[in-house]
Amino acid sequence: MIPAKFDYMAPTSVEDALSALAQHGDDAKIMAGGQSLLPVLRMRLNAPEVVIDLGRIDGLRGVREDGDALVIGALTTHSEMVTNDLVRQHALLLSKAAAEVADNQIRHRGTFGGACAHADPAGDMGSAALALDAAFVIAGSGGTRSVPASEFFVGLFETAIGEDEILTEIRVPKKTGWGAHYEKFVRVAHQWPIVAVAVTVNSSGGTISEAKVALTNMGSTPLRASATESALAGAAATEDGVRAAADQAADGSNPPSDLNGDSDYRRHLATVLTRRAVLKAAGA
Repeated sequence: MIPAKFDYMAPTSVEDALSALAQHGDDAKIMAGGQSLLPVLRMRLNAPEVVIDLGRIDGLRGVREDGDALVIGALTTHSEMVTNDLVRQHALLLSKAAAEVADNQIRHRGTFGGACAHADPAGDMGSAALALDAAFVIAGSGGTRSVPASEFFVGLFETAIGEDEILTEIRVPKKTGWGAHYEKFVRVAHQWPIVAVAVTVNSSGGTISEAKVALTNMGSTPLRASATESALAGAAATEDGVRAAADQAADGSNPPSDLNGDSDYRRHLATVLTRRAVLKAAGA
């Protein structure tokens, strides 16, 4: 289908983008890489009067170090997340998850910030950000504020970003030397995951000292598997050692039921994928 008619703006600074957003308010939609928004426009599920394209704001791209954290611009593409040396060294889970996003074409256009701001519970990057305790830096007319990932994802396609605000960067605590894996289950290639599990593990000598585990498509937002994380502390990085912890992965979740599987199927799948992901992240 052809999108409804809209005006197009391409500001070159965050300040100009915020000004445009303030001017047009509810009639405007922000576009990052466009891989989520453009299909919505083509199907006329949304018909904004103005599209504000952030693509010309160079300051929203790139990865840099800031002490114990990585700072990742909101417009950094999935493709760069896969290959960037800093991400691979200090936040390997993000690289692993980004490599599973759709296909090469979408990874070269889609952005880390855009995917998180879209807040699709079946999106791959939200659970990785949640597992890494990322913080989302949001700019508005009153300045900037930082929102932890645990508070950023509010509901289905809903985040803590206000109507007059823009996500500018994501700060990720370094997990240097931690193993990581993103285990994704799909029926066909490049599909949204029926369930996926994001895991990063600090282990030594065959024993897991700390683990971070988050679930994709097990509720209206990405979810932390807190019971599993606690049970993994001190566990042996073996099939038997992680099984009991992985069996708790779906505790507190509220997975959907659809043509791909009902909620009970997804709960079982989450335990299987968690066990696989933990073992791979621990190098077992």
